[in-house]
Amino acid sequence: MAKKADPAKIEFPCPDYPVKILGEGGDDYQQIVTEIVEIHAPGFDAERIKINHSSKGRFTSLTLFITAQSPEQLKQLHEDLMKHERIKMVL
Repeated sequence: MAKKADPAKIEFPCPDYPVKILGEGGDDYQQIVTEIVEIHAPGFDAERIKINHSSKGRFTSLTLFITAQSPEQLKQLHEDLMKHERIKMVL
């Protein structure tokens, strides 16, 4: 039986770390996400956010890039994003 490869280790700080957030869209959705991310990754480039809407327009996914500083930062960012009722998934 082949041994499973260990997952790639992230070296911190890690520039251009992608974070994908899927949630119920709306006019204020990007602002909600941006405000939460700004708390944990101040100064991230909001101009680089990639936006995709579901075919029926109910859901929106945002992919943004931060400089990941630590596992704790990523964990707290994930937890704070998931606390918002409109955010359904964070990858």
